[in-house]
Amino acid sequence: MDLTRNKSDESETSIDLEAVNAALAGVDDPEINRPITDLGMVKGVQLLGNGLVEVGIFLTVAECPMKSTITERVTNAVMQVPGVLEVKVELDVMSEEQRGKMRETLRGKAEKEIPFNKPGSLTKVFAIASGKGGVGKSSVTANLAVSLVQQGYTVGLLDADVYGHSIPKILNAMTPPTMVEGLIMPPQGNGVRVMSMLSFKPGGIEQAVAFRGPMLHRALEQFLTDVWWGDLDFLLLDLPPGTGDIALSTAQLLPQAELIVVTTPQQGAADVAIRSGTLAAQTNQKVFGVIENMSSFPCPHCGEPMDLFGAGGGQAVADGLTRTLGTNIPLLGNIPFDVRLREGGDKGEPLVSAFPESDAAVSITAIAAQLSAKPRGLAGMSLNITPAGR
Repeated sequence: MDLTRNKSDESETSIDLEAVNAALAGVDDPEINRPITDLGMVKGVQLLGNGLVEVGIFLTVAECPMKSTITERVTNAVMQVPGVLEVKVELDVMSEEQRGKMRETLRGKAEKEIPFNKPGSLTKVFAIASGKGGVGKSSVTANLAVSLVQQGYTVGLLDADVYGHSIPKILNAMTPPTMVEGLIMPPQGNGVRVMSMLSFKPGGIEQAVAFRGPMLHRALEQFLTDVWWGDLDFLLLDLPPGTGDIALSTAQLLPQAELIVVTTPQQGAADVAIRSGTLAAQTNQKVFGVIENMSSFPCPHCGEPMDLFGAGGGQAVADGLTRTLGTNIPLLGNIPFDVRLREGGDKGEPLVSAFPESDAAVSITAIAAQLSAKPRGLAGMSLNITPAGR
């Protein structure tokens, strides 16, 4: 880092250059969540006298969507240094060589790999599945992700439904990702890092995706290897309905991912949902549990429970998977029918944020708490530690 000081002003200012440096070290890039000093983004600092500090910042790309956020963060941090009365931020753009060094800082020189498969990874991976469409799986997944963020966790959500991607709109994460030397910086919505096929379609949300099996596998693999997810506590995958190519590729690429099956109370939906869970027996995956969405809700007139979509489907799926897989598969929760869950998805305002006291939001929050109850442990991991000789 090239930190310089205007010698002619040395006697005119009492600002401590090291204090400015320390303040900048506390500024994180909003996309990468690493200190800008570690990423080589600080071009230089000048103390210009009369309390004025000029800070030069390198952006990864000229069209960086977060440049105003970076400018604000730098300004606010340096303004806290004693003696600083004004901060001027000058923006520049990294060279290709500088971006290459930044990529090495983040990923090293190794070949592409899935970071969640590394022996030391502590990220818990959950793949949210359903037997059929229309059960609210994507809305449930998005709200679970936001609920985990509200609990203080760092969360990524991979919209693995390549054909029917809907997560960016639900979470209001429609900003295109930033590319740094082939490394993709995912946009954020409601505090969740989001990656979806939507960002790579020139025709926008209405353009169809015409991928066959091998292309689907490659797309999912790229979302896992080429995206800078950072240090996540949780990675959720919103799988497409059924037991097709993406479900099989997920099992292959993320063998440690645990399945969560979403169904409605309707018996017909439950019958289909069981099939999405029994796939785990063939792929050697674990089923974490079952979620019943669109459960009974109180009548707005008399308060009696209304079973708009039937009753008992979630428990039926849990019981069926328990028998088939030979292990206890719990029903994680019943989410009452609430039209605001759908409305919030259309507006980019998740229910757990917009109406946290609603029965549906309370149920989702309780389910998220069960996901986070399992600690990020090191059991079963190779720590590459050799006992000291006696």
